[in-house]
Amino acid sequence: MKPKAFHPENFIASVFGIGFIPFAPGTWGSLFAAGVYLLLPQSLFEGKGWWFTGLGLLIFSLFSVWISTLAEKKLGRDAPAIVIDEVCGYFVTVMFLPKSLMMAIYAFALFRVFDIAKPFPINVSQRLKGGWGVVVDDLLAGFYANVVIQFIKLIAPSFFG
Repeated sequence: MKPKAFHPENFIASVFGIGFIPFAPGTWGSLFAAGVYLLLPQSLFEGKGWWFTGLGLLIFSLFSVWISTLAEKKLGRDAPAIVIDEVCGYFVTVMFLPKSLMMAIYAFALFRVFDIAKPFPINVSQRLKGGWGVVVDDLLAGFYANVVIQFIKLIAPSFFG
């Protein structure tokens, strides 16, 4: 019998096994997303590049719902090993913001705060069925973090360097 990490849907939903790290898998998944963000070209985060980034995020989020639904069948409801949703949420956090190392750090920190604290309606969204409950709470946490960063950027632009 194959270990759970080696089932294709679990391997993908755990972001190549990162979700099987035994402590703070959501944090590791978010760090992975921040690393990917930093490796992507600047052009995806300015001008017309946002159209590609937004469309890519929409497609990736829908894929994440589907793969999370499959992974839950073997790993259990909203299993900690499923961290593909953290990638979706992190990228919602950085949408429409300038790309920089400092932004990556602030986005990571605020996204984790909202993902862990789960203020309303994030906490309620987890009741959605299947992969929707896995992914939507992270999309909302990313939205909350993005709004906070946008507000700080508006009132104190020098805060981000």
